[in-house]
Amino acid sequence: QVQLVESGGGLVQAGGSLRLSCKAAGFSLASYNIGWFRQAPGKEREFVAAVRWTGSSHYASNVQGRCAISRDIATKMVYLQINNLKPEDTAVYYCAADQAWPLRVTSAYWGQGTRVIVSS
Repeated sequence: QVQLVESGGGLVQAGGSLRLSCKAAGFSLASYNIGWFRQAPGKEREFVAAVRWTGSSHYASNVQGRCAISRDIATKMVYLQINNLKPEDTAVYYCAADQAWPLRVTSAYWGQGTRVIVSS
């Protein structure tokens, strides 16, 4: 059974950093694309970053340079490091996975989300 469980969200001041974690189960990160989306209050869910099954990383333009996605195939963990957090980064962050690329809001598997609040 495929399962994604996020953790690491919380309240952080602007300019701070946070590392989100996603624990995958039921599939191998070596054969799935996996990444992060976020949904701010009143807005649509948007792509943040992803790592393909090949290992290549991809980022949304509005987080490029501030985010780093990484994965550990052995432990089935995926991490999203976000630096220089801004109030507009406030959102629920979701882990998503699919064998299809690119990842979309219609991707097959989703976690329950972890909330990030950035105070100014």
